[in-house]
Amino acid sequence: MSTTLFRTIQPNQFTLLGTALFRRRRRSNFSVRCCGTQTTTTHEAKQPSQSRIAPKNHGSNKLDEILRDYEAVIGIETHVQLSTFTKAFCSCPNNYGSHPNTSICPVCMGLPGALPVLNSKVVEFGVRLGLALNCDLSLKSKFDRKQYFYPDLPKGYQISQFDIPIASGGYVDVDIPLEFGGGHRRFGITRVHMEEDAGKLLHSDTGDYSQVDLNRAGVPLLEIVSEPDMRSGIEAAEYASEMQRIVRYLGVSNGNMQEGSLRCDVNISIRPIGQAEFGTKVEIKNLNAFSAISRAIDFEISRQALLYNQGQADQIVSETRLWEEGAQKSVTMRKKEGLADYRYFPEPDLPEVILTQDYVDSIRSSLPELPEAKRRRYEAMGLGMQDVLFLANDVSVAEFFDAVIGKGAEVKLAANWIMSDIAAYLKNEDLSINDVKLTPQELAELIAAIKDGTISGKIGKQILFELLAKGGTVQGMIKAKDLVQITDPAEIEKMVLKVVSENPKQLEQYRNGRTKLEGYFAGQVMKMSKGKANPGLLNKILLEKLNAKD
Repeated sequence: MSTTLFRTIQPNQFTLLGTALFRRRRRSNFSVRCCGTQTTTTHEAKQPSQSRIAPKNHGSNKLDEILRDYEAVIGIETHVQLSTFTKAFCSCPNNYGSHPNTSICPVCMGLPGALPVLNSKVVEFGVRLGLALNCDLSLKSKFDRKQYFYPDLPKGYQISQFDIPIASGGYVDVDIPLEFGGGHRRFGITRVHMEEDAGKLLHSDTGDYSQVDLNRAGVPLLEIVSEPDMRSGIEAAEYASEMQRIVRYLGVSNGNMQEGSLRCDVNISIRPIGQAEFGTKVEIKNLNAFSAISRAIDFEISRQALLYNQGQADQIVSETRLWEEGAQKSVTMRKKEGLADYRYFPEPDLPEVILTQDYVDSIRSSLPELPEAKRRRYEAMGLGMQDVLFLANDVSVAEFFDAVIGKGAEVKLAANWIMSDIAAYLKNEDLSINDVKLTPQELAELIAAIKDGTISGKIGKQILFELLAKGGTVQGMIKAKDLVQITDPAEIEKMVLKVVSENPKQLEQYRNGRTKLEGYFAGQVMKMSKGKANPGLLNKILLEKLNAKD
């Protein structure tokens, strides 16, 4: 099965051969090969590893003036690949990154006579996400066939949900970061429905042929369709980011955009300010980075506004476009299909999905605290919005923070340590907070030891980095390395007098007005005390001696 190949597509002819390919006779024709090796990239929008930020309005004052006359209307379709052990309708493993065409069977290949069986975990995840998005659940829903031809869709149709999705009529609340103006937004959710994913095309470098990897065919998806409530690229990117946070908090998906576990199709139209009727909608397909979502939308808004302003609004057609990251522009992919093109009809091989209220209630009671609720709780603790957004962004970081303050650490101090030194260490080492040896208990102990004066903040940082890398206990390190802070004024005074007497030239310069040399003297005392002198006491005694008349 993994070496099934197709030589040509001709009317009323379908040839199965062991090593054949679709060859391109003309540039517009596809060539497809299904094989067991992966050497090229997918048919999805290509994104480089590092994205470049393009100016929002492309540097034109005239364009800025044009854009002020129009309002954008934006909606997003978010495809979430579910973290189930097996696929949606068969027992093939759902393994990202496995060798091409090794996780396939007659069901997900669409071979004649193979019948789908619904994975119950897909339903559970659909209910969890629907509840998290404040949706109304359909206690009775069904699957439908969505008909279209594409070489990586082996059945010639996709099992999806059409008129009766599992969830509908919800909303999500989003906090906009301060650097983008701040504030809260509520975006409507039209529906959440269950469906299966297609396979993946791998194009050759020469463009002569394409290979098909069907490992992804049949992988379960939840598609979230928003209301057209967004008005800018920033709002859309923040909405998508919130979707990623929610699915990660729920545990239904890893949400990794670089793996295709979360993909966004954005629908954009513009209309003159004050007009109630929507403009012609254009879709940009398969955006897999938040920055790309923002830039692609801003480009498309500008493109459509210029056409409107030039009297060429009729050139804005309902179509699907792709975002070219390198060129920072969208390009036409194909004309947009309508519902009639998909020829939906109920899936005859699957029964209705019937939920009981007890089942829904049991899932509702198991939901974790979601990002929005966590942000409001952190705000109530007195944290600023910047702190709140950082801590609640990653569920693992939020859980770590909650555990630290649960051990008695002061809220603001715990947030500062996590957001500064710990975050910098994680970034430099390319680690997650789950990878480090430091425990919430020991961070709380460290904060307490600095607060009560047992150790200095400088020594605290030294201990922190050792705990992050090697683990251990704060008290154990303090004892083993004799790190207890020197708080005896007489002992600190002796060191200050010694340093001052050994640096007469610097003392004279200080007393002649070079007061910045105070830092030099403090550094020398700290060096002599191996960093253990209490900074506050040291500075007080040092100033007394430096400013003494004799």
